Amino acid sequence: MIHLDHVTKNYAGSGHHAVDNLNLEIEAGTTVAMIGPSGCGKTTTMRMINRLETPTAGRVLVDGRDIARIDQKELRRSIGYVIQQVGLFPHMTIARNVATVPRLLGWDKKRTDARVDELLDLVGLPPEQMRRRLPHELSGGQRQRVGFARALAADPATMLMDEPFGAIDPITRVRLQDEFRDILRKVKKTVVIVTHDIDEAIKMGDRIAIMKDGRLLQYDTPAAILARPKNEFVENFLGPDRAIKRLSLIDVGSVMGPAQPDAAGLTVEAGMTVHQALALILAHDTPGLHVRSSDGQVVGYLTREAVTRNLQ
Repeated sequence: MIHLDHVTKNYAGSGHHAVDNLNLEIEAGTTVAMIGPSGCGKTTTMRMINRLETPTAGRVLVDGRDIARIDQKELRRSIGYVIQQVGLFPHMTIARNVATVPRLLGWDKKRTDARVDELLDLVGLPPEQMRRRLPHELSGGQRQRVGFARALAADPATMLMDEPFGAIDPITRVRLQDEFRDILRKVKKTVVIVTHDIDEAIKMGDRIAIMKDGRLLQYDTPAAILARPKNEFVENFLGPDRAIKRLSLIDVGSVMGPAQPDAAGLTVEAGMTVHQALALILAHDTPGLHVRSSDGQVVGYLTREAVTRNLQ
């Protein structure tokens, strides 16, 4: 668990609080997306968790330990850190990049090599093809995967991700978001993601922390924030289409009706979001969609009317 206890951060000569008396608890095993306008304090807050920034007042506790009392090197080696530009060492192979922290921790070669191969496989990069390549030989999406694998290398309980998908093209970004979300569910880490994209926050976060002027305005699940924004600023920040955004949190299988074999429509998976289903219905001008289970059996039918009911 991460606990920020009355944390304040001031910079000399700035005349205002970058972070102002912030209280925040992040439960173990959850992913929290921090979001807000530029200068709201979200990145500063995240950087105080691994002491890249030092609070002016208050405490940051990780698993009950005050990080001010932990050696900086020990702390940073125990927390995975993924940044927007990845920051791979250009002269090192992919294998050596991933092995950075295990080497610093004194792992033997056999254990390190096994961990590198395990992680490259986890992030969808075949070890036999990728181990000896250099960063400049990879695409932006591949480099981001390597950065993620490096952050996981020593199996940290906590991970910080600073706009990890910001420098990637939109198509690759969506695919990586989906893949990383699935990976995070498997490895069960406590994760803090800083993002400027509300759709990304909704997709990646178990909870969302919305900040403004160094203060925490609302902290809740994506569904709760979309349904009940705390004030006018949060409502405006979510955008006029927040009702449609809620559809990305609902899967087709949970709102479909009985199967209708003779009805018109494409066939989709039950795990598709209602938001994605609505896009298909509109694009193909069809009254609904047939829904199949993972074994390929048609188990239901999603109508336009069912989608509309969930917009209320």
